[in-house]
Amino acid sequence: MSMDLTRVTLANGIELDVVDTGPKDAPVLMFLHGFPESHRTWRHQIAHLSDRYRCIAPDQRGYRGSSKPQEVSAYTPDKLIGDVFLLAAELGVDEFTVVGHDWGGAIAWGVALMGQKGTGTGRVTRCIIANAPHPAVFQKLLYTNRHQRESSQYMRGFRDTGNDALVREHGLVGILMKEVKWDRPDAMEKEERDALLEDWQDREAAFGMLNWYRASPVEVPAMDEPFELPDGYSASGLPDLKIPTLVIWALEDRALPPENLEGLDAVIPDLEIVKVPDCGHFVPWEAPEAVNAAMDTFLDRTG
Repeated sequence: MSMDLTRVTLANGIELDVVDTGPKDAPVLMFLHGFPESHRTWRHQIAHLSDRYRCIAPDQRGYRGSSKPQEVSAYTPDKLIGDVFLLAAELGVDEFTVVGHDWGGAIAWGVALMGQKGTGTGRVTRCIIANAPHPAVFQKLLYTNRHQRESSQYMRGFRDTGNDALVREHGLVGILMKEVKWDRPDAMEKEERDALLEDWQDREAAFGMLNWYRASPVEVPAMDEPFELPDGYSASGLPDLKIPTLVIWALEDRALPPENLEGLDAVIPDLEIVKVPDCGHFVPWEAPEAVNAAMDTFLDRTG
């Protein structure tokens, strides 16, 4: 397995550093990492699957060596979703399975909905999500569920430009130490953690990563606002996701409680849910054996 990076220039001018490994004529898995990591989120899955699948894993825009535009408007979901389809086009990929964790999972939901057959482009054949909430479910929980709203207050801090001076002085680690409480240093290999800490010193990347939050249309009410749906609220209007979908959920995720699984079966007819106990948010590398086993079973069933 090679985890070497190739520079790919998209038709929109964005340049991404990309892992592209495995047989070129094999079915394609498109891996999308979340905040605040990189393609290496998926190192265990790529090692496990790259003998049978072509595994493509970009550092998404705003991260590491990939393009890092500094304006917030460059990170709206349509642009992040568009990057994935443009990357597939540049690499000559007609169809693929999208795999996403955290923010990469949020984009993967959008890629799957836009790429499914019937209501989309037909280029996305399957969807695999790890601890990333469905957009309609997540917004409703932010309005009505105390646990989810309290767990998401860090997003308000990430969006607060009053924290920009802290980021300029200390890099991303400054705002992480102020706003989040997820860190468990013993959960990640030392060399991986050291590499991430170095990545987080890049100030342009720090603001690129924060811009994913700042450009998002998701509303995060303050804790003193009512726990009720606002007047005029309606569901997102998203179509059902009709392609085979696997959702892997670590149950000890401090930011995303398992209530995010409720109601998924109503909008995803071919849904498989695998729950991973005693595991935190970063399930691809905290519980790689469980994730690999779930993916094997799902890919074999739907292949």
